[in-house]
This record gives sequence, structure tokens and C-alpha cells, in this order.
Amino acid sequence: MYDDKISCFAQSSFLDTVHCGVNAISSPIWSWLVWILIGVGLFFTFTTGFVQLRLFGRSIKEISASRQYPSDPRGITSFQAFVTGLASRVGTGNIAGVAIAITAGGAGAVFWMWLMALIGMSSAFAESTLAQLFKVRDKDTGLFRGGPAYYIENGLGQRWMAVLFSLSLVFCFAFVYNAIQANTIVQAVQSAANMTVLDGFDQNTWGIYKHGLAIVLVVMTAPIIFGGIRRVARVAEAVVPLMAVIYLGIALYVMAINIGEVPEMFALIIKDAFTVQAAGGGLLGGLISQSMMLGIKRGLYSNEAGQGSAPNAAASADVKHPVSQGLIQMLGVFMDTIVVCSATAFIILLAKYHPSPDLSGIQVTQAALAYHVGSWAQTFLAITLFLFSFSSIIGNYAYAETNMQYLHGSQRTLTIFRIVVLLFVYFGSVTQVQVVWDMGDLTMGIMALINLIAIVLLHKYVLQLLRDYTTKLRLKSTEPVFKLSEHPVLKRKIKSDIW
Repeated sequence: MYDDKISCFAQSSFLDTVHCGVNAISSPIWSWLVWILIGVGLFFTFTTGFVQLRLFGRSIKEISASRQYPSDPRGITSFQAFVTGLASRVGTGNIAGVAIAITAGGAGAVFWMWLMALIGMSSAFAESTLAQLFKVRDKDTGLFRGGPAYYIENGLGQRWMAVLFSLSLVFCFAFVYNAIQANTIVQAVQSAANMTVLDGFDQNTWGIYKHGLAIVLVVMTAPIIFGGIRRVARVAEAVVPLMAVIYLGIALYVMAINIGEVPEMFALIIKDAFTVQAAGGGLLGGLISQSMMLGIKRGLYSNEAGQGSAPNAAASADVKHPVSQGLIQMLGVFMDTIVVCSATAFIILLAKYHPSPDLSGIQVTQAALAYHVGSWAQTFLAITLFLFSFSSIIGNYAYAETNMQYLHGSQRTLTIFRIVVLLFVYFGSVTQVQVVWDMGDLTMGIMALINLIAIVLLHKYVLQLLRDYTTKLRLKSTEPVFKLSEHPVLKRKIKSDIW
């Protein structure tokens, strides 16, 4: 093992050496984090009385009633906060990430994605409820801001931990995740334009083309992120519902034309979920199958449950009770993984597609969809993925902007930060796919670990708010309204007059 590490770091290129270092740090973190994620999800599942099942119907009612204009004209609607969070969730992870999980870990990875989503819905509920409770009003814009950094500092009194989380999120979402989204867009265009190795296209020429695509992405992203979170919310509200409906429609068509093979597909998912292939590295690695590890990683990357990202969007909504937004963001996890990720998995598995080693990520999904509906699927999926990934780029930026304002909210700092974000969009467009994904795993792991510790330590506030909400729901026919004056202990913790 030691000799393997030495040879790993003695790579021929700088990028290979960086890739090696990333994996050396990431593997031991994930060996423990997998169990922590499951444990925290189960903890909130039981302590909230299975909130993800018990109040699932109520979460649908909350989202259906949330498209009205906010009562505070300086805020954004609960629905806009939901689609901003969904914009970040629904992206590369739903199409390319699922393909990577299935090709490397088998059909069983889908089962673990489902299980993590159901468990993670309770974690998502907890973190978004806390984000609403501890949100503040921006002095300059009047917009709400909040998220883990705010509930860590104000709820736990640990500013150093809040700063560490914010730095991790900025690096993860603004830089690494946006590089991943840009990378996948470029891959999709390559396949749709028949410029892959399998097509016999000269890869040196392709290298020139992808730099041009990188510039186009930067030019399209710039005016949106320079407009701030309200412009991001408006774009997400227009794009996300449309793209999700179109993609799900195609997936339903694929299932319909292969209806006889659907039971066999589900049987394969369950069977493969429990095959033992030791995941590499870590004290607990031998207890985790490859399909389990990849399913959990890709599931978390996609739905972000417990990761501490979605609460940054959740906090910006104008709602009457913190639990309302917690329920809505909980529904976002369900929509992302149980619905959209499953759509991709079914397309791939029903094709019984055995990918060429020359294909990776999005190209696997493109080849599977082409098997079902013809060659036009390459172009269709490239356009769909562009919308998914582009919306994720701006959604990721919304998360990162909140944390940059927490760290240093001057206009000059934000301008420099936005320029660096655009540089990473360019970098992701032209670099190797695997090193970018592995950097995402590492930064996601650090973020998730900090946030999971925080929400467990603050769980009493989650349960107090949930009791308040359910009590008022039983006693009144109208929408529950949270009043801070009814909770003296909480009142000493909250440093704003919002509630």
C-alpha cells in the first residue's frame, strides 16, 4: 500500500499528481462520512417521527401554495427559493453522475441512491428549517441571507467553524462544482457533434473547439451571476420546471416502449445492491460495496441532503414559518433523486448498455438514449444537459454568494469573486473529467462533515419548530405562523427582528 502511494505521487504530469493527492485525502474521509451521513439521516428520521413520510403530503401543499409574490417585496418567493435549490440539485449529477455510478458500481448503485434520498430528506428538512430560523436581512439590499454559516455562528457560537464551512462551500460550489457542470456540457456537445474518439475525430482539433465552447459558457454565465441572487432566482423559476418536464417525459416514453422489461430491471437493481466489491481505501472500506459507495456519493452530489448547500437558498425565501421551507426543500430531495435520477437510471438500464471504455459520464447516457429513440437523442440530451448544467452553474453561484457575503460582503470582493467563478467555468470546460469529479467528492465530504455535526448539535431547535408547526396545523385551518415571542429561549438566540 505504501509503495502504491509513492508510485501514485511520482506521476508524469502535475495534474496526475494533484489527482493522486485528492484521492489520498478523499478516500479516508469518505470511509467514515458514508456512515455519518446514514447515521444523521436516521437520527432525524426517528427524532422527527419520520417527517419525510408523515408530512410528505403537506410538503406538496406548501409548494403548490408558494408561487405567490412574497409579502416582503424585497424577498423572493418560497417557490423561487425551491427552484433555485433545485437548479443546483438537478444537473450533472442526475445525468452524468448516475451514469458514472452505474457503469462503475452496477445497477445496485441506484438502490443506494434511493435509500440515501429517503433518509436524507429528514436531514434536508432539518438544515433548511434551521437556515430559516437563523436568517438575517442584508443591510444594503434588504434580501434575506442565511445558511449553515449563520446557524453555526448564532446557534452554536462557533464563528471559526462557520468560517471554515463558508470557505469549504465557496471552493466546492463556486469553483469545483461549476467546473464539473461546465465539463459535462462540453462532453455532451462533443458526443452530439460526433467529435469523439469513436467517431474518428482528431482530438487535437477537438481541443481547439472546446476552448471556444468554454468562452461561450463564460459569456452566457457572466450577466446572470453579476445580477445577484434575485436574477438567479428569476432565471431558475423560468428554466427549471420546463427542463424537468421535458426530460421526465422522454424517460416515461422509454419505460412505456420497454414495459415488459421493467420488472426485470427492478429485480436487477435490488440484486446488485448487495453484491460485495470492496470499496478502495479506509478502515471501513471492506464493509462497503462499490455500488453502495458510488450510489451514496452520486446521490449526495445530486440531492445535496445534509451537505449544507440548499439551506443557503432556503434562507432567502419569505415564509410565515421556518418549517414551511424545510418541508419544501425536503420535497426537493425527493424530486431530484427519486424522480429525476431514476429517470436517467431507467434509460441506461433498459438499454442494457455496456459502455465502451472510451465513453464516460454523459456520453454513456447519450448512447443509451440513442439506443431507445434514435440518433437524434444525442442532440436532444446535449440540449437538455446544457439547460440542466447551466442552471446548476447559476444555482451553485447563488449558494456561494451568500457565503462570500458572510465572509466579506464588499462590492469589490464580490466582483473579484465573480471573475474567479467564471475562470473556473472555463477551467472545467477544458480539463479531464475524472480529476474534476474526484475534487468534487473531496470538497463535498469536508462540507458535509462540518454541516452534519452542526445540525445534530442544533437538533433541539428543529424539534421545537416542528412541534410548533404541527400544533398550529392541528389547531388552525390557516397556514401556521411562527411567532418568536412565543419562544423566550429562542428569542435570546435570534439576532434579527424577522420573526
